[in-house]
Formats: sequence, C-alpha cells, structure tokens
Amino acid sequence: MERAFIETKILADDAGAISGLAWKFGVPDRVGDMIEPGAFKGLALPIPMLFGHDFNDPVGAWERAEVKTDGLHLTGRLLVEEVARAREVRALVKSGAVRGLSIGFVTRKATARAGGGRTIRALDLFEASLVTIPMHPGARVTGAKSAAGALALAETLRRATAALKGS
Repeated sequence: MERAFIETKILADDAGAISGLAWKFGVPDRVGDMIEPGAFKGLALPIPMLFGHDFNDPVGAWERAEVKTDGLHLTGRLLVEEVARAREVRALVKSGAVRGLSIGFVTRKATARAGGGRTIRALDLFEASLVTIPMHPGARVTGAKSAAGALALAETLRRATAALKGS
C-alpha cells in the first residue's frame, strides 16, 4: 500500500466529529505525485481513521467523502466514547500537535510526470490517517470544533459589545 502524507487543517469537537482536506488537487506532494479528482470515483465508505498509518491503531472512521474543486474532503468521527486512544488523539488534534492528514492507497492507473512523480488517475483508498507531518503540503484538518474556542469567541464578542456600549 502506498501512503501519501499531506499537511492538513483538522478540526475535532468534544464528541469526536472531525473533518479535513485529505488531498489537495493541483499541487504535488513531497515526492511529486499528483492525484486527479476522478481517481477517487467509487470510494467505498466508511474507511478506517488510523493514527500514523498504524493498522493496529484505529481511532475512528471516515463516514463522508466529498470531491470538491480544491480536493478530497473527509468527515468522520473519532471514537472518543469507546476508545481511550481516540481521546488522546483528539487532545493532540485540539492542541495543534497533530494537524495533518495522510491517505493510504493502492495505485490502479498512473503515468510518470516530467521532473519526477506520477499523475494518479485511479486508486483504491484504504485508509486516511491523522499524522504529525503529512506528505502533501496542502492536506490538513479543517474542522476540530472545541468548546474552549467557542467560549473564547463568545467572551471576545461580549467584551467588544461592552466596549461599543461604553463609547
């Protein structure tokens, strides 16, 4: 199985909901590979959510995949109620220590690219992992909602409203 590490922005809420950009289109990964949008056609969900591509460290499942103009977006759930390791990973994501996504796949159709790497036209996606350092510079967790962040925003808005009333 091949692995593509992609820097991502991940968001995970207290219930374990998580989303991210798993592959950014139009930008090669660190080894020069590019995946075309059609390569993800026929993706069978759910797929395992692993930590660090460790098949013995599942922490959740990716339940939704959407190919958008910018890339492959995944949404899933860390099993925080059921798996202690998922709670640890959620804490790492929320702290910013883990903010990358990386996909594990087998290439079915690809052609060599001038200057190195491949253009991948078809693949079988087997898993998507939360990682510290992704291979693709555009892959990141995009959604990790936290109650602390929402409370901080509410407090900022409260202070701004009070300052405006005082003016």
